[in-house]
Amino acid sequence: MQITIGLRMLKTGLGVTLSIYICLIFGLENTVFAGVAAILAIQPSVYRSWKQLFDQIITNTLGASISLFFIYFVGDGPIIVGLIIVLMIALSIKLKMETTIPLTLVTVLAIMSASGSEDFYFALERFFAILIGTSTAIMINILIFPPSYKKKFMQDVESTFQDLSLLMRTAISDEMKETSYQEINERLEKNVLKLEETFKLFDEEREKLGKANQINTREFILFKQMLKVIQEGRHLLVNIEEHYVQRYTGQEEDKLYDQQLEELIKYHEYLLLKYAGKIKADYQITENDSVIDKDKFYDQVIEFYEENKEQKLRNLIIASSIVDYSYHLERLDKLINQYLH
Repeated sequence: MQITIGLRMLKTGLGVTLSIYICLIFGLENTVFAGVAAILAIQPSVYRSWKQLFDQIITNTLGASISLFFIYFVGDGPIIVGLIIVLMIALSIKLKMETTIPLTLVTVLAIMSASGSEDFYFALERFFAILIGTSTAIMINILIFPPSYKKKFMQDVESTFQDLSLLMRTAISDEMKETSYQEINERLEKNVLKLEETFKLFDEEREKLGKANQINTREFILFKQMLKVIQEGRHLLVNIEEHYVQRYTGQEEDKLYDQQLEELIKYHEYLLLKYAGKIKADYQITENDSVIDKDKFYDQVIEFYEENKEQKLRNLIIASSIVDYSYHLERLDKLINQYLH
């Protein structure tokens, strides 16, 4: 079994190591809390790292303060600890800092366990160890190999398109084994979700941190349309799977839909290659080769529909999805041309 070690894994390990060393330098004995904090603090983006740092400071300070108050004025029994846990979860949700809940609860448990012979200063030591772990891990995430969202987004687009292309080319012809088709289809669904998350990450970077030097507005709109095209292709496949009943169609109708899907997926591939600069500057795919003739296509679909309205009605849904996919491909083509020129 092959094991891939990514940058985030390495940065997590480095964050734990440095956190423990810093705690030892300052004479803090509770290094395990710094290590746990470092593990939980690594985030997938620079913006989320900064946000995590500030959120952790706020919620951990609240958690430590409330815990110390209860230790000195109420007690530290199991019921009290449970009540504080519930209170901190509610406060974190109220402050919209849900991502800090695990580490905040670690802080609460660490401080609430400091009783008896352990005094106030030892409880604070645990709190500071957690802050050291959090801060160290976040600074490593920001300063050492910060994520390149543009590169990752395009890699995700290309890998997602490969699965989309394969499924699109075999959806009507039904050439692929059912188990293989379902396996690739599930992977496509997961990759689309991952692609949406990647886009959301650098959208946050651009909006919150103003990284106009990394991605300009025109390129951002282009990436948004790339995602939209992938989503429309996925939606088209879902409609084919749900509504295309092959036993109600003839060879001519199968050929019509199969041909349109083949032309559109070729057009999609051409657009990605053009954006990547892999197409010769003087080469242009003609309109007849690239975009379906919508009027002609709909006329043919309606002819088949008139033959058997009850059984062919669902195919109109697929026809609409094909035209919709085509429309978004055309828009992507225009955006690429504007960006390149």
